[in-house]
Amino acid sequence: MAEVRYLEALSQALRQEMRRDPRVIVLGEDVRASLRGVTKGFLEEFGPDRVFDTPISEAAFTGLATGAALAGLRPVVEYQINALLFVAFDQLVDQAQKLRYMMGGQGRIPVTYLVPASGARRGLAGQHSDHPYPLLLHMGMKAVIPSTPRDAKGLFTAAIREDDPVVVFAPAALLAQKGPVPEEEYVIPLGQAEVKRAGEDLTIIAVGPLVPEAVKAAERLAAEGISAEVVDPRSLLPLDRETLLASVRKTGRVVIFDDSNRTCGFAAELVAVIVEAAWEALRGPVLRLTRAWEALRAPVRRLTRADVPVPFSPPLEAYVLPAQDRLLAEARALLAASAGRPA
Repeated sequence: MAEVRYLEALSQALRQEMRRDPRVIVLGEDVRASLRGVTKGFLEEFGPDRVFDTPISEAAFTGLATGAALAGLRPVVEYQINALLFVAFDQLVDQAQKLRYMMGGQGRIPVTYLVPASGARRGLAGQHSDHPYPLLLHMGMKAVIPSTPRDAKGLFTAAIREDDPVVVFAPAALLAQKGPVPEEEYVIPLGQAEVKRAGEDLTIIAVGPLVPEAVKAAERLAAEGISAEVVDPRSLLPLDRETLLASVRKTGRVVIFDDSNRTCGFAAELVAVIVEAAWEALRGPVLRLTRAWEALRAPVRRLTRADVPVPFSPPLEAYVLPAQDRLLAEARALLAASAGRPA
């Protein structure tokens, strides 16, 4: 097992799948020159019939990928900016996502979309800082956000092999991160969360680029005698509810740490999942009532970005985005409140 950067882990997965399956192609802006590095050397190895540079039109090449999938190929589409998904939203949600249903299951749409997610360098302002994955989840589109190089390779591989459209969000802030990655072929199935750090006192459910920040926060809390468990959903749709709920049942306290908007965001959905599960437990036999109630010892807290475009000003940007110090404050307040002490 080698220490590999997140970006290289993505490249390994794509190269492995293109070698394994001649139907896998890659297309996007400047993929032959490999503007970001994922497809470096691919043109030389796979040739121009499998590595396609496209015009600067997300709507056009997203639609092209859907047609290629219907014709029997397995396209991988590399975007350069996450907010440009909006330009191709019709092709994504009205075409790629719905055609299999509209054809009565007679066709497949095995397209993978590799999107640089938020968590990029500071000062990118409103049009380059969106984190639009809740919009795609709302439309029923499968989506994953790997937080480590190992997860990046395994989830990207699973996405490419999936017969439905899958969006892989690769946080720009993590692309240079190094971690152990198996050299051999492996798959991390969609719909499988992972506990990144075990704990007993509270659960932190962190998403994408915030997972490393959550682990660091848990280490700082450990120095204060607080044992925090960090859970990474990894796959947002399908969602591994059981792993998340098992952690919440164990600790009884949860903070959700997510870099999407607060209103109708992913954190709001997780709160609903947790509260619904707690209510269902309370509807059981009387003997289970006390245990069920104690399983959730405090209100669920969520730390998200604000419902505004991300400002260009670095101080204002820092104010509207979730951060490690705020997570620490939320965790301490949660424990204080559940212990009957003022936060």
